[in-house]
Amino acid sequence: MPRQLERSSIHDETCPSFQEALEVIGRRWTGSILVAARQGATRFGEYRAVIDGISDRLLSQRLKELESQGLISRTVVPTTPVQITYSLAPAGEALIDALQPLAKWSMQRAGHGDPAPAHASAVGGLG
Repeated sequence: MPRQLERSSIHDETCPSFQEALEVIGRRWTGSILVAARQGATRFGEYRAVIDGISDRLLSQRLKELESQGLISRTVVPTTPVQITYSLAPAGEALIDALQPLAKWSMQRAGHGDPAPAHASAVGGLG
């Protein structure tokens, strides 16, 4: 006799926030942008230089999205010309910390064993 699965409501109080978190981290380039921020990128050109394959338009769009979600902080430096800098917000730091077990799992699953901290930093910036 098949076991009876417990039916849970899609409106469970943790479900929407968990689903939203998965959608944020699942968007293309989000991980790369957060890792670049953690590794010290601050200017648009620095992000573009370290993230292979992202277009200027998409990088700009993702930075705006991550700022609106509180993961990236944007600062306007009143110089001539005006400079815009980006940094990892505390929520972005917390997200990267929360993703460390996933990074470890993915390395093990890919057959790389337990990544050394330096290797994890080079691969995903999560170490």
